[in-house]
Amino acid sequence: MKTTAKLNNIRVAPRKARLVARLVKGMDVAEAVSQLDANVKKAGPFMKKLILSAVANGENNFGLDKDNLYVFDVQVGDGPTMKRWMPKAFGRAGQILKRTSKINLVLEERVEGKGRKTKEQMEEEKKKRLEEKKKQMKEMEEEAKEAKEDSKKAQEERKEDMRDVEKGNKGIKSKIGEKIFRRKSM
Repeated sequence: MKTTAKLNNIRVAPRKARLVARLVKGMDVAEAVSQLDANVKKAGPFMKKLILSAVANGENNFGLDKDNLYVFDVQVGDGPTMKRWMPKAFGRAGQILKRTSKINLVLEERVEGKGRKTKEQMEEEKKKRLEEKKKQMKEMEEEAKEAKEDSKKAQEERKEDMRDVEKGNKGIKSKIGEKIFRRKSM
């Protein structure tokens, strides 16, 4: 089973992106990702992200095992070219072409059907993920409520302190005010 991922309009020239594409073609997914981590080319992080995206597509949509996948094909094409101008001698302008790339990645299984999940297993995993998300959302809502309550209490305390100062009760805040607004310097 094949799984694909696409990446459009990367700000890397296609000629330079093809160097990275040829590097990973035919490699296992884990080996390709480790190679891209060690690579210093600008297209390396983009290609790594694309491979991980294709792996996630295969796992989520088709139940494929990521240990059984390899890079079957990588095609790098031209994207739109941005045209810029640079001043040259004698008042002329020279054109600069800033090229972009489009990458299509295809992953395939080494051994057909090995480690593949059934539809029932995939549905169970999706249910588990949804339940975990619901739990996280509830926890976040509870934390937000607690934070609102804490901020309301803090505002009420500030209002009470301000009322005490306005009434003329000498407190810490009034002493600070006396020091700041004293007419004579020390």
